[in-house]
Order: sequence, then C-alpha cells, then structure tokens
Amino acid sequence: MGDIDPEQEETLDSEGRRPKRGANRPNENERNGCCDFHETISKWMLPEDAREVYLEKANCRPPPIFIILISIAELAVFIYYAVWKPHKQWITLDESIWKSPLTYDPKKREEAWRFFSYMFVHAGVEHIVGNLIMQLLLGIPLELVHKGFEVGMVYMAGVLAGSLASSIFDPLSVLVGASGGVYALMGGYFMNAVVNFREMIPLLGVFRILLIVLIVGTDFGFAFYRRFISHEGGLQVSFVAHFGGIVAGMTIGYVFFSAYNEKLLKDPRFWICIVGFIVFLIFAVFFNIFISPAS
Repeated sequence: MGDIDPEQEETLDSEGRRPKRGANRPNENERNGCCDFHETISKWMLPEDAREVYLEKANCRPPPIFIILISIAELAVFIYYAVWKPHKQWITLDESIWKSPLTYDPKKREEAWRFFSYMFVHAGVEHIVGNLIMQLLLGIPLELVHKGFEVGMVYMAGVLAGSLASSIFDPLSVLVGASGGVYALMGGYFMNAVVNFREMIPLLGVFRILLIVLIVGTDFGFAFYRRFISHEGGLQVSFVAHFGGIVAGMTIGYVFFSAYNEKLLKDPRFWICIVGFIVFLIFAVFFNIFISPAS
C-alpha cells in the first residue's frame, strides 16, 4: 500500500478507517431531482477538482424558505396598497405608499422599524417585479448552497445598510423598496464570482461578473433617473440604498458566500466586516440623532 496523504489522514474516522470517497453525499436511494440539478450545474460551471466541495454543501434540505417567504410578504404588501388603499393609478402608486407606516420617512426616523420595513413597500409594478425577479434568481440558488440563515443575514444587512446610508448621504429623501437587500445579494454574488474565479470554468466566471456589472449599471441608471429627473409623487426617492446594499453584500456577503472551507468564527475577515458594520451602525445612529438636517 502507498503512503497516506496528510490531508486524507486527517479524515480518518473514530475507528481509524478512511471514509469512502463521496461518503458525505447522498447515495443513490437518497438522490432526488434537486441533487441531479446540482450535479448537472457543477459539471457545467466547475472544474472537476472543485465539484466535490460544492456537491457536499448544495442540497434542497432545507428548501429556500427565507427568500420565498420574504418575496411573498413583499408581494402581499404591494397588492394591499394597490387594491385597498386610495391612489391615482396602481401602475405607479403615489400617496398611499408615501403615507404608509412602513415607508422610510426622514421626518419620522424615531420610528425605528422604518429602517427595515421600507423593504415591503414598492412604488409600482416595475419596481416590485424587478426586485422580485432579481432576488428570486439570485436568492434561491444562493440559499440552496448557503442556506436561509446566511442569505437572510446578508439580505437584512443590505436592507439596514441601505436605509442608514440613505439617512446619511441623502437625508431628506423618502425610501421604499427592497433594493438594499437585492443589491446585497448582488454584491455577495459578485464577490463570490471574483474570489472563486479560479475554481470556475473561465468563460462562465467572466460571464457571471459581466452580467452583474451590466445589471447593476442599468439599474443604477434608472435609479438616478427616478431620483434627479422623475420625482414620483412629488417626492425625491433615494437611490443611496443601492450603494449601501451592494457594499454590505461585498463585505458581509463576501464572508458568508465565499468561505466554504473555513470555520466562520475563526475567519478574521468575518470579524473585520462585523466590526466595520457595527462602527457604521453606531455612527449612523449618532448622525440621525444629533447631526441630520432632517431633524
């Protein structure tokens, strides 16, 4: 027998036996359509030596509950305001959402829930459909691999970072929509593609990065238009949440979506991101209480 590789030696079980290759993956009796889907995707997007790690973590147990439930909740709130609240047209909602207790209003910043709840309110069909499509297309695959806790943490960090960034850099503007959370998923997905580029088939890696850049650039263009040219409902709608969300995704999302083989609490990048986020949170609270021109 040949010598045992040091990395293989570390994987011996409690009885000193080496586990069989693929022991952590489902056997033929446990396979389902989801496993077949992940195996097909791994063959398409990953080199052979990088597939094993992906397949050990990717499965449908549990299913992508978080991103589906948050999408249903956002759609339900939109339908509520479109059907039961007064407005001039439901294609682009106006006074009903600006008066909503969920909308982030800089004049009502003491109602702290608004820093999160604005994600449930959308300004029209284009707004809600765009956000739902993007967060489902990005969130479901991410949650199948990284699970609901990680995706939920990144998404909510983007939502909070979006409203806090808006309160600092665009302090007089109202804020609606889930763009902060969606952009956090985009930022995390982008960093995942950059960091793991060498583990992917090069052409696919370039495609993923360029796709995110194209989507972000196009959406930022529309956001600037809505902010500086088209003042919906007579109010200035902030675009800064996009920036806050994508920064949250490229920091916290980078850790949650990229560290496949490291213990999260031992990863210094995790603590750098957490400390940085806490410092930003403390500064934002201080700014809103003592400095903000919206006071």
